[in-house]
Amino acid sequence: MVVNIAHRVLPTWLRARPAVFTACHNARWASTAAAVKPQTSSEPSAPAYELSDKDNQRLNFQRNIGVSAHIDSGKTTLTERILYYTGRIRDIHEVRGRDNVGAKMDHMELEREKGITIQSAATFCDWVATMPATGEQEKYAINIIDTPGHVDFTIEVERALRVLDGAILVLCAVAGVQSQTTTVDRQMRRYNVPRISFINKMDRQVPGANPWRVIEQIRTKLRIPAAAVQVPIGVEDNLRGVVDLVRWKAIYNEGIKGNTVVESDEIPEEVLKLAQDKRRELLEQLAEVDDEIGEMLIMDEEPNYTQIAEAIRRATVGLKFSPVFLGSAIKNTAVQPLLDGVCAYLPTPSEATAVASDMNAPSDPPVPLVPAEAAPLVALAFKLEEGRFGQLTYMRVYQGSMRKGQFIYHARTGKKVKVPRLVRMHSNEMEDIEEIGPGEICAIFGVECASGDTFTDGSHSYTMSSMFVPEPVISLSLKPTGQETPQFSRALNRFQKEDPTFRVHIDKESKETIISGMGELHLEIYVERMKREYNVECTTGRPRVAFRETPTQRAEFSYTHKKQTGGAGQFARVMGYIEPMEYDEERGTDIEFENHVMGGNIPSNYIPACEKGFYEALEKGILSGNPICGVRLVLQDGLAHAVDSSELAFRLAIIGAFREVYSKLRPVILEPVMTVEVVAPSEFQSAVIGGLNSRRGTIVDSEVREDEFTATAEVALNEMFGYSSQLRGATQGKGEFSMEYKTHSPVLPQVQKELEEAYKKSLPQAKK
Repeated sequence: MVVNIAHRVLPTWLRARPAVFTACHNARWASTAAAVKPQTSSEPSAPAYELSDKDNQRLNFQRNIGVSAHIDSGKTTLTERILYYTGRIRDIHEVRGRDNVGAKMDHMELEREKGITIQSAATFCDWVATMPATGEQEKYAINIIDTPGHVDFTIEVERALRVLDGAILVLCAVAGVQSQTTTVDRQMRRYNVPRISFINKMDRQVPGANPWRVIEQIRTKLRIPAAAVQVPIGVEDNLRGVVDLVRWKAIYNEGIKGNTVVESDEIPEEVLKLAQDKRRELLEQLAEVDDEIGEMLIMDEEPNYTQIAEAIRRATVGLKFSPVFLGSAIKNTAVQPLLDGVCAYLPTPSEATAVASDMNAPSDPPVPLVPAEAAPLVALAFKLEEGRFGQLTYMRVYQGSMRKGQFIYHARTGKKVKVPRLVRMHSNEMEDIEEIGPGEICAIFGVECASGDTFTDGSHSYTMSSMFVPEPVISLSLKPTGQETPQFSRALNRFQKEDPTFRVHIDKESKETIISGMGELHLEIYVERMKREYNVECTTGRPRVAFRETPTQRAEFSYTHKKQTGGAGQFARVMGYIEPMEYDEERGTDIEFENHVMGGNIPSNYIPACEKGFYEALEKGILSGNPICGVRLVLQDGLAHAVDSSELAFRLAIIGAFREVYSKLRPVILEPVMTVEVVAPSEFQSAVIGGLNSRRGTIVDSEVREDEFTATAEVALNEMFGYSSQLRGATQGKGEFSMEYKTHSPVLPQVQKELEEAYKKSLPQAKK
């Protein structure tokens, strides 16, 4: 739960503006990000450091936001407008513009060619915001991370949200809540990130562009109270502006590219009744999540502008509510009021809870981190890139400060490293800086680390939890065309380091290089990047699905490993049982080794070898050669020999016991099942549903809107290869679909039989 420390950091319209405000803003601070961690069962102890007046003055005017959404909802287009209106760029360029320049945040050549965001990009800007309660103007520093919408690049969203204070959730006025919107919502909840919603594409002339239906979807599908804080003035091509329901003003965008914002106290007659109704709806939604507004409505009192704005902020920061803004990024309409909303309603770094664990006392409660400059340094590396000057590491400073030339300590390895260069990022451009303060985002060169590592100043042993990394669902065999060069392995090593969801291994039987990732597009992009960036052309094999094996019943084992070769032999006896295991949400795994050995029958120094043998046995099942999951091994008893027992003997004993008893566990093969969302014209509905049914898909939801329909189905990934071509043919090229991993479930009996037979044929004759 996000803790609102309003007693220390009051909203700007409630406190006297400090005399040092102007001086504070003459020095440019990049805005900050605070990662909000789920609360643990044990309460954190009181912070050792308090925020000084200087810290408060700086943090109050900082915001760190991410822009997230389903693919093609307009995230990058919106970010381009934000950069233009804040003066960070001189002109607007479209994602797939005719001028061949492309949007600022899509700096990769592949991104501009395909018209999609592949890597998240960070930037910063200043904005003079109009406060919704008073109409006063305040200058804010905003740090922005534009994230991909495609599910294949979900790790980019994951690590951005890990270090964010708040986010803008962008939705399409026609499509509404889509599959990836749900995924992004789940990621925001995982890191307790407050969000404001922006319904984009209000200018679309497609029948069915209905913001009120989208708001209802936010409430029902995303399960978060939401209400519009604006109503549109005009529809489709006649969209002229919005009515601000909090300040009760009409706001218009005029001039070249909507540069001039004109406010009027006169609400247009054609939207007056709608605005009054929606304002009442806003108050009713707030009354459900905010006690102060609830009491006022019960007493038939009308809240004033300040009280409404305060309630929206309290509820948003408290993760109880999402204010909904409307507009059209492509038509340059209502982007500036959205920026005002970011400054007014999203939290400061000091209002977000961030905690660390002390490695010297792992059982102690988490230590709260405070973005105070006087506190010892704690920084989290959340993204890596291979730059022209070596590894570029994006960092979020949680407390303390970092200076160029300073020595910092890598918490995991204990190594002392120097900060050779400190920069702030503006997409692919850099601005050198001498120092970065607490609660800010920066990048440093020349530091070897992995994504999710913690850095300190060496005065303590704090470490922060890393981000969630989903397991790959698809694999390809990969080999270079012609002779293999060092560039081949160099490229694979770099991509693995940058992207935790991209995995590489060598198949023991075939000796092939296997790459694994989140989808076909994910792997296709990396193969293309190898060609462009490393001049290594590769050929790929047929995609392989990430099958798994799992037991369905319990079985006991009693196994003796004995080998005599002259001299000291090998002896180990192990007893216990193996059983199926459900996924443990807290530990984030469905595999467990438990040691219940009593009386020292197996010496304690051999237990780690037993555990190692268990994990080794899980690497390859005997049905299909795929990894084993959903299993718990409980070691209850055993026997050791004073001379012949060793770590090797016990490791081999566990592997032998597991393989001996495996068939008694009645294992089954699991396949990844995807949530597939198809959007197509209504006339092709029967063809689309028929195509999904032919691929053993189960329709779980469908929605028809005037000329368009959406079908949501659960389909095995193994059945989805080639679906793109089939959908284009069935819908005359007008249909589109997106896929997201849902779960692993048992394959059909005949499929299991086919997989088992195929695996036996692939084995060397001696192993069959």
